[in-house]
Amino acid sequence: MSKLRFVHAADLHLDSPFSGLRATAPEEVSRTLRSATFDVYDNIVNLCIEEGVDALLVAGDVYDGADRSLRAQLKFVEGLNRLDDAGIRSFICHGNHDPLDGWEARLDLPAGCVRFGPEVTGEPLYPEDPERATVYGMSYPQREVRENLSPRFLDLPDAGFRIGLLHANVGGNTEHDSYAPCSVSDLEQTGIDYWALGHVHTRSVLRSQNPAIVYPGNPQGRHPNEPGERGVYLVEVDESGHVELEFRAVDVVRWELRDVNISGLEDEQRVLDGVYGVADSALDGAGGRPVVLRLVLTGRGAMDRWLRRPDTLDDVLDRLNDEYASGRPWLWCERIQLETGSPVDRVQVAQREDFAGDLARLVDELVRSPEGLDRLRQPLRELYETQRARRYLRDLLPGDEELRAIIAAAEEECLAELSDEGDAS
Repeated sequence: MSKLRFVHAADLHLDSPFSGLRATAPEEVSRTLRSATFDVYDNIVNLCIEEGVDALLVAGDVYDGADRSLRAQLKFVEGLNRLDDAGIRSFICHGNHDPLDGWEARLDLPAGCVRFGPEVTGEPLYPEDPERATVYGMSYPQREVRENLSPRFLDLPDAGFRIGLLHANVGGNTEHDSYAPCSVSDLEQTGIDYWALGHVHTRSVLRSQNPAIVYPGNPQGRHPNEPGERGVYLVEVDESGHVELEFRAVDVVRWELRDVNISGLEDEQRVLDGVYGVADSALDGAGGRPVVLRLVLTGRGAMDRWLRRPDTLDDVLDRLNDEYASGRPWLWCERIQLETGSPVDRVQVAQREDFAGDLARLVDELVRSPEGLDRLRQPLRELYETQRARRYLRDLLPGDEELRAIIAAAEEECLAELSDEGDAS
């Protein structure tokens, strides 16, 4: 068998809305994100043409929703036609986001495109040489597919190098819904030589050979939990069936989740320097791409109280975006999360025989028992049930976890104040 080459992509999520960004994001940021999934798809098609591959494989979730937008469908077919004009075939299956029962415009697909239906079928990668390689695949008939689909790929004809195209959760990945769940062992038993998987958005090579079992991840991050470079795999298979994988980044904007530890930072300027340093590092590592940043402030330190002052975080956020959002490439910080604490060592405080120690031990007593929480909740219940407040507050009485969080925040503020008084004396 002579060498074959293809691009393995998945989870394009064309026309994904990139929800959650503040309405104050600059127009350039909004425009880049609105077009990001389409521009990434162009990058994938361009890669296929530039590399002269034999085929593009897309393993599900081409679209972001079952009722896919006409804009997304037209864009997808346009890319398939470009591939067909270049003599490159395309093989497509649909997953839980874009199952076959969703709305779809009646658009003509090019002759070189194979779109798999609700049952496993096989199509030769090279119609003129059907014994050279075969792509087997199936699409989700509806969103909820909880069946292990791997047995459907058993006992397939021996038709050269066999590629399986499947949208599935292999190995019980807890970060994604358990659609078409199966194990690596299940896939190994099918006789498929290369599993082109989709559904899991983080790229992962579960096996590199015999068979290769591969997730390329989604080619464009869409929120802070999809940080770092995103792309596709360029796959080469030699005459002996040996698989070579080369990851190619195709994303147009990069999400980064970074933290700044305030421990040891003694003034506002040091905190700002840390924030700017993280922004610079994120841009430097993005390969010339713009960056959407979520910043998390962590650690215990003297600057915790300043950071908790009203408007401090908004001021830092606005200052950061004023500095970086107009750059080339730009960086936009969409949120700053505060997970800092005062420098007070609570464990040591709770062992002291003074007022602060008494306070810490009282808090422990209250939050560790249902009775203690109920004692605190009772005055709130009485307030919330008053005639004037009932209309607005009756359904907002805090539960146990929310009440513990309120107590912890109040205790930290009190201990910080008491610590300051002790330092002053």
